[in-house]
Amino acid sequence: MAATRGASAASRVFLAFLSAVVAIAALLAVLLTVDAQAAERAEAENLTLSLARTIATMPTVTAAMDGSDAGATAALQPVVLEITADTPLDFITIMRPDGIRLTHPDPTQIGGRYLGTIDDAVAGGTVTEEFTGTLGPSVRSVVPVSDGGRVIGLVAAGVTVGNVWGQVWGRLPFVLGVAIALAAVGAAAALLARRLTRRIAGDLPASTVRDAVSSYESVRTLGEALRAQTHEHGNRMHTAVALLELGRTDEAIDILTETSRQSQELVDQVAARRDGDPTVGALLLGKAAQARERGVGWTAEIDPTAPRSALSPVDAVSVVGNLIDNALDAAAAGGDPRWVRVVFAPAPGGALALSVSDSGAGVPAELGERIFEHGFSTKPAASDGRGVGLALVRSIVEGAGGAVDLSSAPTTFQVILPGRRT
Repeated sequence: MAATRGASAASRVFLAFLSAVVAIAALLAVLLTVDAQAAERAEAENLTLSLARTIATMPTVTAAMDGSDAGATAALQPVVLEITADTPLDFITIMRPDGIRLTHPDPTQIGGRYLGTIDDAVAGGTVTEEFTGTLGPSVRSVVPVSDGGRVIGLVAAGVTVGNVWGQVWGRLPFVLGVAIALAAVGAAAALLARRLTRRIAGDLPASTVRDAVSSYESVRTLGEALRAQTHEHGNRMHTAVALLELGRTDEAIDILTETSRQSQELVDQVAARRDGDPTVGALLLGKAAQARERGVGWTAEIDPTAPRSALSPVDAVSVVGNLIDNALDAAAAGGDPRWVRVVFAPAPGGALALSVSDSGAGVPAELGERIFEHGFSTKPAASDGRGVGLALVRSIVEGAGGAVDLSSAPTTFQVILPGRRT
């Protein structure tokens, strides 16, 4: 039966946790791989530059550059092949300042022109680049061979890109190990979260859990409203009785008449709607009393043509009640004049537009979205149930196909809800 109503809340928590962990682990693996490639590239650049400089200062190289090309090749080719065999380098090319090669791993390439950038090295500087030459793409460095301040030759030392990636592949077991370990820890956390959620919610579908939270919020806000209304009514009645006992009948009648008038105005507005919701009407009566109890001015405007929303009475009370509760808290915490204004009006397409405004300090722009996150609240952390109301409001409204927006000056929450279809 539960399966037909969607995945359980515990399963959704597990899947959300696991999906997040897998995504983080994959991202971490990619970042570690990119970092390893960058590290190997930097190491190749340092290696080629260091060895090229060392070779360029060898007396054998300097002496050979003073002779003919054939003599230089005969003297230097065995030397560079030996160095290449003993180091991670893939090639060492010694050349004349004009780029004519005197050595090369492939003897057939000797006498040809070097493929790459040499201008800075000819001018006495160095060049480090990635270039595609006779051995394919490689990271290479070119340095000058100097004699008495004069550039008499160039040395290029390089490592092929394939070998650079070969070093990166060598690090992949570590990268994968870290990613797998993270995924394992995350999976364990997801299982724990599912177990804790199941302990609280059993195998109930997530929608049922949300309905339960909505029901609780509906009872809470309606209960607070009715308590305030009962308290206010009791105070007025005690005052009227006291006045009657003192023989001040006219004042007692005025108090009772004013109480009846204020309530009747709101009742008339609710009753005038073509499809009013009596539950929401009762909530508004109670919230009006709650506002007076807290010293907050109260205004409720209900357009007679405003349709009834598609929400159930429980969800409707949760949405309206939570928005009004937030507005009352904000207004009560602000300076004078303190007020809350609630408006029900028709919206295009047969929808209902509900707006709740207050005189409070407002919501900082950077928190405009965060206030709708579950668990986030700008109110004291010790306040019971904080961080649920607005998250629940958005969940209910968007679940019904509506939208909730926040604007400032004054702070106004506006909800657009589809109208109920008859």
